Amino acid sequence: MDSVISLKNVNKIYGTQVKTQVLTDVCLEVERESFNSIIGASGSGKSTLLNIIGTLDRPTSGEVVINGVRTASLNKDELAALRNQTIGFVFQFHYLLPEFTALENVLMPARIKDGRVSAEVRERAEHLMSLMGIEKVKNNMAAKMSGGQQQRTSIARALINSPQIILADEPTGNLDSESTEAVYDIMRDINETLKTTFLIITHDRKITQKADRIVEIKDGRINLDIPASQAED
Repeated sequence: MDSVISLKNVNKIYGTQVKTQVLTDVCLEVERESFNSIIGASGSGKSTLLNIIGTLDRPTSGEVVINGVRTASLNKDELAALRNQTIGFVFQFHYLLPEFTALENVLMPARIKDGRVSAEVRERAEHLMSLMGIEKVKNNMAAKMSGGQQQRTSIARALINSPQIILADEPTGNLDSESTEAVYDIMRDINETLKTTFLIITHDRKITQKADRIVEIKDGRINLDIPASQAED
């Protein structure tokens, strides 16, 4: 398997006097260009797992390898660079900056990375917004768009630096069923056309079955890891 994400015996414990073990001996390999869903009850450790994969948090023990890079030896600046270049994040709340237009929000990670926005990057941003079906609102302020348009903008923003990986935590949790379906169809298209690896936390069973693979987290451990086609049977 050509893994873009590799976790070996990952444990996460919070607290010093009163210790709470959130993840226990998690081993996970995520194949490059795949589309994966993570399910599990609230408090099962899903978001902690995603934060560790995204290098927003460090494991208490175990090894995390992202796109061939072992993260344990990296300092904060090196982790930030890895995130900016390799990983795109999509959350339940879009976290757009209200004082900027949709296009300016999409361009923000590129501006942070390079300090400027080239004509080529601007063209890429407009192409991504076209793929998302939001080119007509690119000059709208973030607050002047629908929830679905805002979330599509956040996905375009996550893709602007051409990341290998998109990590999404309940990305359609605040959307109606029609918008949810549209957003997931777009993400699947992105996966197939741009070859971006997706790892998505979701509670939506319909969406889960759109994935190639379902990983269930229960009490901090991987309880189930199957092709999504088996879940439909």
